[in-house]
Amino acid sequence: MKVSIRPENKSDYSTISMVNDMAFGQEAEGILIEKLRKNKKFIKELSLVACMGNEIVGHILFFPICIKNKNIEYNALALAPMSVIPELQGLGIGSRLVEKGLAKAKKLGHKSVIVLGHEKYYPKFGFKPTSKYNIKAPFDVNENAFMALELSKDALSHVEGTVEYPKEFSEI
Repeated sequence: MKVSIRPENKSDYSTISMVNDMAFGQEAEGILIEKLRKNKKFIKELSLVACMGNEIVGHILFFPICIKNKNIEYNALALAPMSVIPELQGLGIGSRLVEKGLAKAKKLGHKSVIVLGHEKYYPKFGFKPTSKYNIKAPFDVNENAFMALELSKDALSHVEGTVEYPKEFSEI
């Protein structure tokens, strides 16, 4: 199975929405992506698609967020959402998207990534519960599912606070 990973382009938009909607069984993620694209902080190089031939079969998005502690803000990325069409889940496509996305984020100079995801899936990429770093979610969540990854050594060693997501995340 040959899968290639590349940045999205405009002609991919509707397919990306469809892939996310299929993977999550609802339209919320597709709508979220459309809204985030309109945010001036959107980073086109961090919205990646997985393709088999000319078919898009997966998508991942990394979006700038901040971790806030009183008047201090620390920059980070949110990994959200990540999707693979249901028929192809479990074949490693999601892992390839995560690996390529993390490598691209690091290459672009980003220092850390936060994810709310499956507690048994993301640790294989080095994600650890945010409680290890004194980072809190802005909402109630299973603490083992809210995780962080340092893309550079000790990037989160002096960071503590609450993650602040862009308004688009709460609009859906």
